[in-house]
Amino acid sequence: MYGTILFRWSFNSDMLPSMCRINRLMRPVAVAGVVLLALVAGARAQETRISAIVNDDVVSLSDLANRIQLVIRSSNLPDNQTTRDRVSAQVLRSLIDEKLELQEAKRLNVTVSQDDINQALGRIEQQNNMPKGGLDQYLAQAGISRASLVDQLTASLAWGKLVRNRLLQEVTISDEEISDELKRMKENAGVPQNRVSEIFLAVDDPRQDAEVKHAAERLIDQIRGGTRFAIVAQQFSQSPTAAVGGDVGWVTPEQLPPQLGEAIQKMKPGEMSYPIRTTAGYYLLYLLDRKAPGQADPGQTVLSLVEVVLPLASSASPTEQQQVMAQAQEITSTAKSCGELAKIGRDRAPESSREIPEIKAADLPAGLRDAVLKLGVAEASKPLPFGGGIGVVMVCDRKEPANALPSREEVQELLARQRLDALARRYLRDLRRSAYVDIRG
Repeated sequence: MYGTILFRWSFNSDMLPSMCRINRLMRPVAVAGVVLLALVAGARAQETRISAIVNDDVVSLSDLANRIQLVIRSSNLPDNQTTRDRVSAQVLRSLIDEKLELQEAKRLNVTVSQDDINQALGRIEQQNNMPKGGLDQYLAQAGISRASLVDQLTASLAWGKLVRNRLLQEVTISDEEISDELKRMKENAGVPQNRVSEIFLAVDDPRQDAEVKHAAERLIDQIRGGTRFAIVAQQFSQSPTAAVGGDVGWVTPEQLPPQLGEAIQKMKPGEMSYPIRTTAGYYLLYLLDRKAPGQADPGQTVLSLVEVVLPLASSASPTEQQQVMAQAQEITSTAKSCGELAKIGRDRAPESSREIPEIKAADLPAGLRDAVLKLGVAEASKPLPFGGGIGVVMVCDRKEPANALPSREEVQELLARQRLDALARRYLRDLRRSAYVDIRG
């Protein structure tokens, strides 16, 4: 329950004679104490052993172990030594990048407040349909270090602020560029669009090529083993899209680098690519969906929902899991309207259930979005995994999007985001190249 506890006692010169007498009587205890202190010192040394040096900062073995635990639990990977060995190198790369981002933020006086952290933790709870305080409960049950998650969020928030403050002023989109993009969209109105997710692993030094390709192949094995692509992208991708699970959005092959556009054209929805080498590094692509020319973006569908989530601890036994799944299945079978489902939520799980008046499908977590878009109005979903439990969702109303080209403002925002992402990627690459990094293993 507690970490290492050190008991200290202070004394002055008047205590020395009595302490000498005590010392003769307590010598066996003292010997045992020396052994105990040696063991404690050994444990503390293990915690502070160095995994990597990044300029003037250290990534300890303890830091690495805590982050691996976070990745394993949040990605629902098997918790064993084989998994830890497989993800260790890529997790260490992520920790090194975070050190570089935080060092640059500190150099430029970019800070992250406690309010920023609290808001970020609150967003995680909302995205995973957790009640307030549910994230802390989940972390404790899963044996995940809260400090490791906070460190990850701090680096992400600091880097986001730094990129906006330093690079946004370099991003200017002219009226001519907006007009050209709209013209291109009109010309491509007959071309099918693809909703794509990406994982990007940078190769900053040609000597890293084989190592990074091998890391990409390990991620493919992880995804094929059952881990969601979006979760792996969040944890390992070095693209700014990692923050949204790698979701690039709807694109035509011409909007992607040639190697990526070529690969997408050969893929079917639900397929994942092999590692694709570009000048910057390796990409893994996942084709989520493909829509016909002129078809509206399903992500813009506005939905009204009711969610009922039955709590289930991460440490629940198989029997408990089956019981909760059976209860959720019963709710799916019996609820025939949003009113009935909302009442079930109030009666059985008031803290983890909710009614959502209006939300865009694109703003829902990927797995939930895909399930909900297949539902008709007043149709209960099958039991679905939620953060902290098993849930049932029902669509109360839906407003389909219009088949129209985006506005000039939306095009300007799209172009600016693409340019800012490219600048941020180049910025981090330059930090890596100029850094002193010593990996101790």
